[in-house]
Amino acid sequence: MRKRDLPTKICLVCQRPFAWRRKWARVWDEVKYCSDACRMRKKSVSHETKN
Repeated sequence: MRKRDLPTKICLVCQRPFAWRRKWARVWDEVKYCSDACRMRKKSVSHETKN
């Protein structure tokens, strides 16, 4: 499969697109963030949107 043919999603924190990775194969439907950094920032982003 070519890289351009891989499924993509938009990161909930940084709003950037990211592509499927082999390590996410089993949990792709649950993946919401492009990186560990964005996953750690999720709390501050969700807190900011509530105000």
